[in-house]
Amino acid sequence: MTPRPTLIALLSLVLVGCEGANPSRSEAQSRTLPPAPPLPASPVPATSVAASRRTAITTAVERVAPAVVTVQTETVERVPVDFFEYFMGGRSGERRNAGIGSGFVVRADGVIVTNAHVIAGASRVSVAMRDGTTYEATVVGADESNDLAVVRIKAQNLPVAPLGRSSDLIVGEWTIAIGNPFGFVLGNNEPSVSVGVVSAVGRNLAGRGEGGGAYIDMIQTDAAINPGNSGGPLVNASGDVIGVNSSIYSPSGGSVGLGFAIPIDRTKRIVEDLLEHGTVRQPWVGIRLQTPQASSARDVAKAGAVVARVVPGSPAEKAGVRVGDQVVGAGTRPVRNPFDWEARLLDLRVGEALPITVRRGGRDVRLTVRVADAPEVTAQKVTVLRELQLITLTDAIRQERGIAAAAGALVYRISDRIRDEIGLQEGDVIAQVGQTRINSAEAASSAFDRYGARGPVFVVFERNRQYFQTSFYLR
Repeated sequence: MTPRPTLIALLSLVLVGCEGANPSRSEAQSRTLPPAPPLPASPVPATSVAASRRTAITTAVERVAPAVVTVQTETVERVPVDFFEYFMGGRSGERRNAGIGSGFVVRADGVIVTNAHVIAGASRVSVAMRDGTTYEATVVGADESNDLAVVRIKAQNLPVAPLGRSSDLIVGEWTIAIGNPFGFVLGNNEPSVSVGVVSAVGRNLAGRGEGGGAYIDMIQTDAAINPGNSGGPLVNASGDVIGVNSSIYSPSGGSVGLGFAIPIDRTKRIVEDLLEHGTVRQPWVGIRLQTPQASSARDVAKAGAVVARVVPGSPAEKAGVRVGDQVVGAGTRPVRNPFDWEARLLDLRVGEALPITVRRGGRDVRLTVRVADAPEVTAQKVTVLRELQLITLTDAIRQERGIAAAAGALVYRISDRIRDEIGLQEGDVIAQVGQTRINSAEAASSAFDRYGARGPVFVVFERNRQYFQTSFYLR
């Protein structure tokens, strides 16, 4: 009778099979393994440990952090008057709020880049260096559409953040976010550092994050960006600034690994414009795309970029673009949807020749568009109420902005004070003042003076193709 294998023998067979070789024991398998090397007799030298702590990340931080600053703001908010406080001689009707953000020095003579939403509405802006030295700052200019601003302080020989390129980013490469999150809580001016990777490039945000700009063609990173980081630099492992931290997507308000930065290539162009002109020249092509009937951003991304309107006299019309053309390329970049087209427009400069490819009747047609200033930029401005700039509505402006009114005065610039007092805002079209229909900026100015001397001024204006009315007293 064949003897039954014991439990020990069965276990031996199983273990041999799990080694991944032939189940039969060979001579090589029967040899004993060499002894493990002995543990070091003494601890690893401290100098070796210290050397291993220094990495590309620490070197990059040392290179950029001295140029990172804290941007502190003060805004004045109108609140209902407290009768008892007013009766006792207190200051009523306003509340002062403090805000904080980050920025970085781009010129040794005190030029600093931050986000437009960091300094928006501020009555006072100051900048604190990492050693605590604080300077009063003046706002050179802001571009709300790109959420960028430039401020200046009276200082010399400041450390400067080296600017890199964002056109050759590699998805997965290291990123370092430097700034002052929750600066009032932490109570000092030393910037903090968080590390992640480039999660994606060319991201388009359908929603809104911390800021209020149009977040198109952004760098996505999982480096932690929190409130207060806005305006600080996003840095690569070489120690070059590749973006400006601007926005987060978060259901909780804190970082969940979805941070977004404005590419530094775009930032450079906007900073140059703000320093040279105090404002950003608005590149204009004169194309309006069809609005996709889509339920989600993903549907829009598949919709294609089909021309719905070409503004008469615009660069696009002069180049031969037609209604119904589908834009499939702009410069060296493909255009697959309206997001791609808008992203390409953000990188344009006035005077640039933009090659575009449109699909027409089943074939591709190559055209060249000479980029011009937006029509309202070159239009004559009329200043009324000292803080309100108007321009006469033209057909080009009307079609470019999708305005329903055939004539009127477009609100081009308006101060925060006037906006709060009379209810108008930039982009509104004044159609009537009192009993007078308005067909030009000059007519609006005369009507304000005429009716303002008699009592309250009644105004009818268009906003988003709807009409509203307001009334106010001139003071």
